[in-house]
This record gives sequence, structure tokens and C-alpha cells, in this order.
Amino acid sequence: MSGTGRLTATLGARTQRLVYGEQDVPALVRELEETGAVDLAHLVMLVRQDLLPRKAAAGLLRHITRLRAEGFAPLHRLPAPRGAYLMYETHLIDTLGVESGGKLHTGRSRNDLKATTTAIRLRTTALDLVGELVRLQAVLLSRARASADQVMPVHTHFQAAMPTTYGHYLLGVACALDRDIAAVRHAADGLRRCPLGAGAVGGTDLPIDPVITAELLGFDAPVLHSIDAVASRDVALRLTAAAAGAALTLSRLGTDYQLWSSAEFGMLVFPDRLVGGSSAMPQKRNAFLLEHVRAKAGSAVGAWTAAAGMTKSTPFTNTIEVGTEAMSAVWPGLDATRDCVLLCQLLVSGARLVTGRAQDRAEEGFTLATTLANRLVRAGVPFRVAHHAVGDAVRAAVERGDTELRGIEEAVGASPGGVELGPAVRELTAGGGAGAFAPAFEATHRALAEHAAWRARWEGRIAAARHELDSAVREIIDDGGDR
Repeated sequence: MSGTGRLTATLGARTQRLVYGEQDVPALVRELEETGAVDLAHLVMLVRQDLLPRKAAAGLLRHITRLRAEGFAPLHRLPAPRGAYLMYETHLIDTLGVESGGKLHTGRSRNDLKATTTAIRLRTTALDLVGELVRLQAVLLSRARASADQVMPVHTHFQAAMPTTYGHYLLGVACALDRDIAAVRHAADGLRRCPLGAGAVGGTDLPIDPVITAELLGFDAPVLHSIDAVASRDVALRLTAAAAGAALTLSRLGTDYQLWSSAEFGMLVFPDRLVGGSSAMPQKRNAFLLEHVRAKAGSAVGAWTAAAGMTKSTPFTNTIEVGTEAMSAVWPGLDATRDCVLLCQLLVSGARLVTGRAQDRAEEGFTLATTLANRLVRAGVPFRVAHHAVGDAVRAAVERGDTELRGIEEAVGASPGGVELGPAVRELTAGGGAGAFAPAFEATHRALAEHAAWRARWEGRIAAARHELDSAVREIIDDGGDR
């Protein structure tokens, strides 16, 4: 069937390319795979509600199942002047006849169909992203535990500040990433309801049962409000924002890693498989993957900005700006975050602290100065007096060109005593310092286990629904008349 009844012409070829883009087979297959899954659940529901004869449903289910098994090969090069879905539906009508293919769209619209396929794709993407973030968090914790005693300076304003350990630093990143994972989870929880059933925008007067389709597609519940279901993509925006937050955290790790691996710092080294050379300069070992990490964070932030900009001030109903154009910006942003996470898994796993150089940097940077001042405080010296005396000693040492701090006892009448880096770090137990490594590690490790369990529970629910749908489809095909 051509046209819509109301319209007798369609877009010209050039306009079609502008609106729908050039036909990309992998993208087409992905879209139709998601659509086909929804179709199977929708047809099962129509049969159960006596809105579609079993024989017609069996023919549709059989053909759609075959198309999915073939990767929709018969549709790869068909013209799609009104978009992929209507091309697909026209194929079903041409193949099976209007009395069968023409009934597929009963009780629904492209609007609630697209909202549902978008939710399914977002759900898949979110679960995959959480899985990769959990793997990265596990790598961070593993490397943190292995390097919990490797002393290095922690910097503020790019200057050596206090002594810490490489493990303490990595644990800090794992703690921050923990909140990023929680944010992705929170955003993804907005995908628990299935939009199918909302129709074009106002629901339907046909006796459909959205509970059936929601359960068969692995959702927790059906649509609550028809306008909200087709108008809103706020979950996509929140998910993109949460993903961008994770990428921002990793971009900061990337900046530290690149500084520390430079010849000037010399505190961190990567294996040859994680660095690149130069086409002109033979000596170069470029940690170029870190530049990709930082840039991909920019892509993620840009994706949210673009999608939010396209959503701003649109009518609260189904709109192309929100459902199509804004979503086209979301997917690359989520992909960029995933790529960023995968790169960081490799980089954190492969990076090694140059322990001698890191300890030297901690000593050369006078990172024990605060510890010395606090020792004087314990001896009864006011902190500001102790701070000034240690600062004077550091200035004098820099002017002499060494790291020995002299004259403190003479200045304040009390001695801070001898202080070594390792013991000093172990004494940093208050306020979450490196000496309190175990409690933070154990809490973050428990959180990691809960993130993994959350993902496993949801994926199990989806897998069970997929099995239930497959069984329902087979039952209708087997009992639905002649093959």
C-alpha cells in the first residue's frame, strides 16, 4: 500500500537523504531488530486480547522471526521514502497481504513504538556501560591494593603537597567512580516503565493490555501517562549526563597520568603496548591513549549539551526535535564514554609507579612539611607559629640546594623529631588519609559488588522475559494454522 490515504506523495530523494540519512545496513538492522522484538510482544498481546486472529498472528510472527534470523536481508536495499519502519511494514503487507500485515499496527503508533525501542536501546546501553564501569572499578581497586605502600607525592595546584601512596590515589578515583556508577544506575532506573500502549499521544480506545507487552519486553510496569510516554526523553538526558560525569572523572585521571609519565615527573611508566612513537623523533614514547581519554570526555559533555539544546522549549508532546534529533546526539556521547572507560581499563591495569623516582619527588617537594608542623603542634606550639617556622626552614633549604630542614627547634623552642616518609604516611589516618586505606577500600569493594548484583538482577529479568516471549511466539506459531 502506498501513501497514507490523506497524502498521495512523499519526500523527494534529496530531502529523504537529509531527513533519514543514507541507508546504513548495520544501523537499519539494529533499528529493525529492536522493532521486531516489540512487534513479537505486541502481536502476542493482540492475540490474547482477541484483537487479532491467531492465524494472521501466526503468519506475522513466523515471517518476522525469519526476517530477524536473516538479519532482515530482504529489506536491506528497499526504498524507504517514509522511514525504515513504514518500509518494513509495507514489506509485511506486500508479502502477507493487508489482512495480515495490515493488522500489525493495531492499537499503537510509531510514536509509542519509537519511545519503546529507544527505551530498550537505552536500557541495553546503560547495562553495558555499568558493566564496563564496574570492571574499571575492579581494576582500580586491584591496583590500589597492590600499590597501597608505594609512596608518592599528592599534588595541589600542580605542586607537591603531601605524601601519600599510589594505592591511596587509585582508591580515591575508585571512590569517585563509585558515585558515577550510582548516577548511571539512578538514571537507568527511569527505564523501568514500557511506553508501548501510549499510542500516538493520547492512548487508545481499543482493549489492549500494556501489562502484557511490558512484561514480555522485560519492563517492570506499563506506561503510566500517555503524553509523558511519547513526549519525554529526560531519562536519556540524565543517562547521558551521568555518563559524561564518569568520563569527566576519568579525564582527570588521564591528566594526572600524562603529567606523571612525562620525563619531567618520571613517576609513572606504561608498557610499550600502551604508548606510541613518533614518525620523526626516534626517542619518543607518547602516552597518546590518555589524550583520547580526555577528548572523549569532551564528546560526552558535548552530546549532553547538544541533546539538551534540542530539547529546550519544545512542546510537551511527540516531537522530531526530541525523539529523533536530540536522540541522535545521545548515542555518540554514550559510545564515547564507553570507549573512555575501556581505554582506562587498559591504562590503569598497565601503568606502574616508578617507586624510587616517586619517593624522591615526595622528598624533593618537602611533602613532610605539614607533618613536621603537626609534630610541633603536639609539642604545644601554636599551628601558625609552627607553620611559619617550617616554611622558613623550607625556604632556607631551597636556597642551599638541599632538602634538609634546619633551625626549626631554635626558632620555636621545640623539636619535631625525625620523620620518615613511610611511617608518616601510615600515620595519616584521620580524614580518610592514606593510613586509613582499609575502611575506604572495603566500603568501595562492597559498593562494587552491589553494582554488579544490580546489573545481574536486571539482565536476569530481561533474559527471563525474552524466554517467555519466545515461548509465547512458538505457541502461537504452532497453533496458528497452516504454515
